[in-house]
Amino acid sequence: MPDRNSNWIDLRRDATRGIETIRAHFTGHAYDPHWHDSYLIGVTEQGVQQFHSRRKRHQSRPGTVFMLEPEELHDGDAVDAQGFTYRMLYLSPSQLRQQLAHEGDGELHFAATLRDDKQLACAVWHCFDALWHDHPALIKEATLDRLFMQLEAHPLWRSEVRPADRDRLLAQQARDWLIAHHASNPGLQAMADALKVDRFRLSRLFQAQWGLPPHAWLVQWRLSQARRLLATGSAAADVAATLGFADQSHLGRWFKRACHLTPARYQQACTNLPDPG
Repeated sequence: MPDRNSNWIDLRRDATRGIETIRAHFTGHAYDPHWHDSYLIGVTEQGVQQFHSRRKRHQSRPGTVFMLEPEELHDGDAVDAQGFTYRMLYLSPSQLRQQLAHEGDGELHFAATLRDDKQLACAVWHCFDALWHDHPALIKEATLDRLFMQLEAHPLWRSEVRPADRDRLLAQQARDWLIAHHASNPGLQAMADALKVDRFRLSRLFQAQWGLPPHAWLVQWRLSQARRLLATGSAAADVAATLGFADQSHLGRWFKRACHLTPARYQQACTNLPDPG
């Protein structure tokens, strides 16, 4: 059995740009299926990082760049007792759209989850270092420019044209309804009644579209919002009440399960200040 104490995660957040940088090491099971509201771009440092996304199993090895889109469901595991180490950037959709001069309302989609590209890997690595060590602004900007140039120059993106069929539109309406009613802990039957559809059909098409049942998707959405609020200094108790968690402890249990950090530790890490404890 791997030593659970050998798992660790360190997080920092650039105050000016709001970009989070994470460096972590895991042995055994790392993450249950979950998603983020940011684009994740990282490099595996050591070991084999195994995860599922897009209905496939992926194995990222040292030097491999891995890329995940917002709301792209994924998990994480080590394949052996040595575990794996990775470094990763969280980039907001608005940052990518602005830097890559993306026009229109369509979303940016990665053409592949893994990429063996030394130039791109170096750009991610150096950008991470500049943000992680809080280098002077000119250095941060230079490494970010290099990263975005690599992202723009390579065929990393694909266009996704999806027909506006009735089931997809209904799944989108269900998603919007859940967000609008998140604080009241809505039930599936209430959502089905509001959308005038059979709840069993609604549950099936929701999971087919978003990869999770409605209740599990709503938990992930709440956690993504919790990260945003905690990073800006909101008190954990207020965050829990705003997002519909039963109480602060309920938020804490879900947050630690998803992020391997308590809300307090995450908030402290976002300030880049020494841990008072």
